[in-house]
Formats: sequence, structure tokens, C-alpha cells
Amino acid sequence: MDMLLYIGLTILVFVLMEPITWATHRYVMHGFLWSLHRDHHEPNHSKLEKNDWFAFIFSIPSMLCFYFGHMRENPWYYCLGTGILLYGIAYFFVHDIIIHQRVKWFTRSKNRYIRQLRWAHKMHHKHLGPENGESFGFLYVEKKYRAKIKRDDDLNNNSDQRQ
Repeated sequence: MDMLLYIGLTILVFVLMEPITWATHRYVMHGFLWSLHRDHHEPNHSKLEKNDWFAFIFSIPSMLCFYFGHMRENPWYYCLGTGILLYGIAYFFVHDIIIHQRVKWFTRSKNRYIRQLRWAHKMHHKHLGPENGESFGFLYVEKKYRAKIKRDDDLNNNSDQRQ
């Protein structure tokens, strides 16, 4: 029974990381730490950006949870740390590989969710400064971006049927 609670807590932490990440992206990265995030919004052909420091910064809570879980022999801390870690892995995979294609996988995906993510992120990056931003989430795609891709698909399907 404890194992189910631990798995449930880990999943809950993973899910809660999306609104936490949204708020951090909106108010910290586009706020007082814009100096680290700015180069992510500028044309850049370098392999590394100052923005990459956030991967290290965001890993600290997970590492602390593992540390305290070990020191206090408390599995609840491990659940918290694992949920944060899994979200970080998902973020890296989605943001760095699928969206920004820092590794050339899924470059021509026709998957609707991937296309929605890419469109939402493109709308985020059209703003070169910290103000007036939009689409600060990473795994959840807002309805207006999902609707845009659906409209595109519907138009393509209708034009295919006419031919």
C-alpha cells in the first residue's frame, strides 16, 4: 500500500510542476532573472546559452529532496525529488529536443501534440523582450494553440478531399 502512495505522490509532484514551472518562467525567467533567459529569445548558434544555467538551478530542489530523504530516511522526500527529476527529464526532452531540436530527433513529426507544442512555443518566442509574453507552459498546451493546429488539420483534410 505504501508503494501506491509513493507512486501517487511522485505523479502528483510531476503534474504540479507544470503550474510551478509556468509561474517560474513567467515571473522569474521573464522577471528578475531575465539576464539569464534573454539569450534564449535571441538568435543564437552556440551550443550553450546562459539560459542553460536554469537546468542546474532547477535541479537543486530535486537534489535537496534526495539528500534529505537519505539523511532522514524518509521516502516522502524521495517521491518529491523523483517527481521533480522526472519533470526535468520531460522538460529537457520536450523543450530542448522536440521544440528547439538541439538533438535532431522528431524534426518532421506530424504528431498533433508535438505540432501544438511547437506552435505555442513559437508564439512564446515571437516576443523578444520579457514583457507581453504568452505561452509560458511546457507540457500543457493552451486551448487557443490546440485550436489553431486543429484548424490547420481541418483545412488540410478539406483540401485533400477536394482533389
